[in-house]
Amino acid sequence: MGVKINLLERVESGKGLFAVESISLIYNALTSILILILYARMDHPGVMLLERLVIVVLTFALIYLYSAFPCRLTAFVRMVVQMSLLAYWYPDTYEFNRVFDNLDHLFAAMEQSLFECQPSVEFCAHFPSIWFSEPLNMGYFFYYPMMLIAVVYYFLFHFKWFEKICFVLVTSFFIYYLFYLLVPVAGPQFYFPAIGMDRVNACEFIPIGDYFNYNVLLFPAPGYEHGFFYNLVEASQEIGERPTAAFPSSHVAISTIVMIMSWRVSRKLSYFLLPFYILLCLATVYIQAHYLIDSIVGFFSAFLVYRVASLMYNKWFITPTFK
Repeated sequence: MGVKINLLERVESGKGLFAVESISLIYNALTSILILILYARMDHPGVMLLERLVIVVLTFALIYLYSAFPCRLTAFVRMVVQMSLLAYWYPDTYEFNRVFDNLDHLFAAMEQSLFECQPSVEFCAHFPSIWFSEPLNMGYFFYYPMMLIAVVYYFLFHFKWFEKICFVLVTSFFIYYLFYLLVPVAGPQFYFPAIGMDRVNACEFIPIGDYFNYNVLLFPAPGYEHGFFYNLVEASQEIGERPTAAFPSSHVAISTIVMIMSWRVSRKLSYFLLPFYILLCLATVYIQAHYLIDSIVGFFSAFLVYRVASLMYNKWFITPTFK
């Protein structure tokens, strides 16, 4: 099916904020208040507040641009900029939960109690070859491309719902981020090297207090170290990964929400994304980014978070054609 889109087609969506901008500014305000509360305990609160001010200025600058040129292209830019800022908001969660004592020892102990092992250790140990490592790392790497594909699909084929899916996606991220701010769980890839594998093998999951307030070193993940996708994942984690946001897994949760969004409008799109989705979910444990319980809770919580975000949009912005 051919696609013919006039990016300069005039689109009148009002002179105010888009839904995704509204929720972004709300999150900005809530975290700014939290910074003020924790000001004396944080590493660089002044810089964080200044960065938030820059985001506000950028948001209103794009609104001004859109008011001067109200078309599909400027609407797309406004929404995609807010989505791209998630790359800032994610590591930002570390700046908050680094001031609290780490909770990984509780989650690792829970993992051991439930499964009588550490699945994140056993999975890769039993399947270390390139034939497992590369597909799983490919799936993990396709986390953001999956979102991009779904968003662009809506933009091209279901533009009337484009604003809603951007809102639901960004709001879902923010719901998880608000939880991560105050629940400091770093995940096996940070916690196990911190306590040493001898303790992990002996099932001694000791508390480490504010260790991650001063240590953010990420050791190489298990897997086939010479693989193309392995090195892509390693490079991306070196840039943006922090000892934060492990429970529940937002990788599993958000990709599940992307699959829900895809299923609602296109079975073909869903089937195309499905292999990447399955590989991604498995990879979260395989590369030791998450405990298995992180991924399980991420999956089930996704349906609730999706529903909450959708209800928020339906209440604030009337769109009766897409519940």
